[in-house]
Amino acid sequence: MAGRINDDDVKAVRDAVPIDAVVSEYLQLRGAGGGQLKGLCPFHDEKSPSFHVSPSKGLYHCFGCQEGGDTLDFVMKLEHLSFSEAVERLASQAGITLRYEQGGYRPGRQQGERTRLVEAHKAAAQYYAEQLESPEAETGRRFLADRGFDGTAAARFGVGYAPAGWDHLVRFLRGRGFTDKELVLSGIAQEGRRGPIDRFRGRLIWPIRDITGETIGFGARKLREDDNGPKYLNTPETPLYRKSQVLYGIDLAKRDIAKHNRAVVVEGYTDVMACHLAGVTTAIATCGTSFGAEHIKILRRLLMDSSSSHSAGEVVFTFDGDAAGQKAALRAFEDDQKFAARTSIAITPGGMDPCDLRLAQGDEAVRELVEAPAPLFDFAIRSVLRHHNLDTAEGRSAALEHAAPIVARIKDGSLQHEYAVRLAGLLGILDETFVVRRVGRVARRERERREPSGPGGPRPRGPARHESAPAPRAAAPAAGPRGPALHLRSPAHRVERELLKLALQYPGLVSPAFDAYGDDEFTAAPYVVVRQVITAAGGTTGAGEEYLARVRDAAPDDTVRALVTELAVEPLRTPREPDAAYAGEQLVRVRLAAVDQRITEMEGTARRLEAQGRTDDATAVRQELWVLQQYGRALREKGAAAL
Repeated sequence: MAGRINDDDVKAVRDAVPIDAVVSEYLQLRGAGGGQLKGLCPFHDEKSPSFHVSPSKGLYHCFGCQEGGDTLDFVMKLEHLSFSEAVERLASQAGITLRYEQGGYRPGRQQGERTRLVEAHKAAAQYYAEQLESPEAETGRRFLADRGFDGTAAARFGVGYAPAGWDHLVRFLRGRGFTDKELVLSGIAQEGRRGPIDRFRGRLIWPIRDITGETIGFGARKLREDDNGPKYLNTPETPLYRKSQVLYGIDLAKRDIAKHNRAVVVEGYTDVMACHLAGVTTAIATCGTSFGAEHIKILRRLLMDSSSSHSAGEVVFTFDGDAAGQKAALRAFEDDQKFAARTSIAITPGGMDPCDLRLAQGDEAVRELVEAPAPLFDFAIRSVLRHHNLDTAEGRSAALEHAAPIVARIKDGSLQHEYAVRLAGLLGILDETFVVRRVGRVARRERERREPSGPGGPRPRGPARHESAPAPRAAAPAAGPRGPALHLRSPAHRVERELLKLALQYPGLVSPAFDAYGDDEFTAAPYVVVRQVITAAGGTTGAGEEYLARVRDAAPDDTVRALVTELAVEPLRTPREPDAAYAGEQLVRVRLAAVDQRITEMEGTARRLEAQGRTDDATAVRQELWVLQQYGRALREKGAAAL
């Protein structure tokens, strides 16, 4: 059983790795005001960014799907890791050696499974790279040289060589302390008649890395005639490697994809290498599978591919001009609607891929290829028309029926109209209006198929929200006052929410007054719980460095902890930097609402006592009521000074 990681080391890891640096490995972040950052949420599909990161607090929260937490929570949820594996991963990045309660430093097999598999891949990649210099690897070096790649290029991409023997790598990794079970589970080895054998033998090797740069698999190209395997052989599906979620070169391209708002999708490892060496540093490729939905999600996050973005990104697909390349391009077109970005296609001349193009015409030709792509819609339309005889009325009619659905799928209405007119020209139909109407009917039919209509159809759930963030999930306290249902349109609840945000984000501005507030001054049940949690964590007075961590740890369950995180990350409702005056306004408004509520209750009590003839009791209540009214007047006139 794995030893428990020392608590001080866990804290050191949290402090050493900024949350914005970790999140930026997976998605593009932009300023959201108040020192906050935002991007497209990696945990659910969305059109507009609602995923907020607070670097100063080390927390994140998505106001769309309600996921939130600290740096470790983010890595655990996104990479499906255990707590210890997430700590080990971030510790490795920060260069921190972890101590385990049952095993001292670097416990080897006590580490989490994923960490062990990553380390096995790292060692294997190093081994393969070293083997590329061996005499046996001459064929591999010649293969690279024939395609314009020297030793420096091979080292840049970590290209290596797998020896032709049965178990060279297995024996090497056993010597590093890895078990046979780990080697088979990783996909580096496979079961043989007498135990594990190397999966890749006598092949050129490309390490496949995830978006953070960790090696999670390999792609292997055969070099020998007696190799009866496929031309390219990839790591099988493993706990680390899922080909539908992997993009070769993404670790090298991610920053420039975000910077230039463009991604270039090519077909193979050597194409990625050729593009990057030619200066097209946004090139990536799939690994043994077609470009699909999971790949789109990765690129959308890096491109900040939102429907509300003012600067739409671009995805350029490059394919060979042969039949297979055109078929691949049409498959890419099928996914076009999943992007907000522009999608274009660059068809290489003469059936050459980018690697061949660079070899034949140089780096400039590769750059020119991706700088002048054609819209993917235009390519798709022309591909359909190519299969029909447009010299006959029957051929033109059939071509219109096949091409109209393609034009109808264009999201931009004005662009759809322009392409409909262009389609009429390509078909040679003089009546442009007829073609435009035909495309319009197809588009309407498609919309009706996707979206239920009519009074009897399903309605979107929940009211439209006009707030910067959705309402949190209600978390009723185990005991104590229960307020009305939380409703962000209620001014009282908005003010309570703002005060709690200040208490979590800027405790010094509301201390010590906030700590003197009672639970009954908060009318929303979830906010009562948060108020209690802050008190349990020691209050705002002397909040200190670990204040937020203490508050989150004091939460009775995950629901309350998520609400605390949400309030700690959500921007305040003021456009200016919060100060003591702004904090005082919120303190006064919450206290005044409680005072007014108490005055109403006491007025009713006094009248009931007077009606019952209990004059003495009524007089006592009236005296207390007068004091409370004077306090309310002072709050209105003097503000925070009257607290």
